[in-house]
Amino acid sequence: MSAHQEPSADDVAGLLVAASRGEETAWCELVERYTRRVFALVKSRVRRADLAEEVTQSVFATVAAKLGSGGYTEQGRFESWLFRVAMNRARDEMRRAARQAAPMDPVAFSGVEGSERSAGTPGHGADGADLVRLRAAMAELNEEDREVVELRHHGGMSFKQMAEMLGEPVGTLLARHHRALHKLRKALDQSGAGVVE
Repeated sequence: MSAHQEPSADDVAGLLVAASRGEETAWCELVERYTRRVFALVKSRVRRADLAEEVTQSVFATVAAKLGSGGYTEQGRFESWLFRVAMNRARDEMRRAARQAAPMDPVAFSGVEGSERSAGTPGHGADGADLVRLRAAMAELNEEDREVVELRHHGGMSFKQMAEMLGEPVGTLLARHHRALHKLRKALDQSGAGVVE
């Protein structure tokens, strides 16, 4: 199956049944299909690759436990359920991190004379500066708008899948997505960054 081809519901259901019986090849196929998207979604929220990796592993541990115990019954909504678990774990991690003292962000010191920033530091150079501006623009969105953008662009979910996951009409999500992209474009235009597509 190509990376752009949407897996059929029957295909996913078959993999889930096989994985729940402990078939390692089925489990590996599920992990291979969804890890990149889950990781991208989680990283967009927690913004640290190491933490996103931990959360992603936690998500798949939950999936494995639910499948192994019979706690999940496939009804054609596996992706919606998977991404809901991922979003909830990312939110939990963000809440936990907010309760702890955060170290100073090296980007905050970028303009300070004598700061030692290497080319590999996020936020350095043209691409890094654009990333910093994009993150700042995303932070200006309300939680609902940010969630739709992240599910669509990091999670790779269709509007139908998001509607199932969030329990909202597709039209509402389309409008929210359009409004969020408009806000991002405006914020990026004001900061001098590139345009969001």
